[in-house]
Amino acid sequence: MSLWPGTLKVSETLVAQLKQAKPADGQLPPTWLSQWDDLWCPVAAWLAEKVTASQTPLILGVHGGQGSGKSTLSNALKGIYKEAFDWNVVVISIDDLYLSHAERAALGETTHPLLRTRGVPGTHDAHLGIRLFQQLKSLKSGETVKFPAFDKASDDRLPPSDWHTVSGPVDLIIFEGWCVGCTPVSAEALSTPLNTLEATEDSDGRWREWVNRQLATLYRDWFDLIDELIMLKVPDMDAVLRWRSQQETENRANAQGTTDRSFSDQALVRFIQHYERLTRQALDSLPANASLVLNINQSHEVDAVTCGGRSQ
Repeated sequence: MSLWPGTLKVSETLVAQLKQAKPADGQLPPTWLSQWDDLWCPVAAWLAEKVTASQTPLILGVHGGQGSGKSTLSNALKGIYKEAFDWNVVVISIDDLYLSHAERAALGETTHPLLRTRGVPGTHDAHLGIRLFQQLKSLKSGETVKFPAFDKASDDRLPPSDWHTVSGPVDLIIFEGWCVGCTPVSAEALSTPLNTLEATEDSDGRWREWVNRQLATLYRDWFDLIDELIMLKVPDMDAVLRWRSQQETENRANAQGTTDRSFSDQALVRFIQHYERLTRQALDSLPANASLVLNINQSHEVDAVTCGGRSQ
């Protein structure tokens, strides 16, 4: 039975074309690959209609808690559209735009010690992100743009020789990240610590208030550039910890830097607490700002698809 909402019509012609571009084994998780005809092909067709109707390269935001499958989905869509339409799709992970290890160390000294840890709004180069979107949307044939690459195992930006290079023109920009599309909350909502990290290392609320202010200012400008937003809605924080632990093993295996700053199991629990507040906020509020909401269950299958508030 199809998971695709009957109220959301997609082009049968596009669906037929995209069915021929089904990802190979390994490009999507087995559970997702088994849902190709009923879910992911209609998703790809829905987005393809948006792309072809746009006068400029469309920016798709992909939001989801850690380990939800944002990068996997984004790279699969890139391959699908290349195969079906020969589109030039650029995938930008918000992780690649983290400030360097040294820059975050300096931010920890001048603003708050918790900002040494990558993740929350304010630990990315949002100015660069905005400028990058503008450059990519106007990129012409023969022109190129480079943007950073980040190595999580060494917790640092890679040297420019290892950065991503994009040649124009661009057909679609996919912007994926755990806090993509997140919005600020009221001061009252921040008043009570949510977990051990906030209670012991941010007892006065200064860190979470600073992060919230980033969402209300520079990050709002950045996220306002998104045309459509897909939310991969995780079931709970226990699933996030379990899936993020699996990612940490992969990060070590794929490390490119020279320094190992990967997490032990105990350190990973503390690390996840930096993300918990915004993850929970997003579960409550982000569906109202999303185009599509895909519910992911504990088995990492999509078990429901709904139209978000952006598509109403």
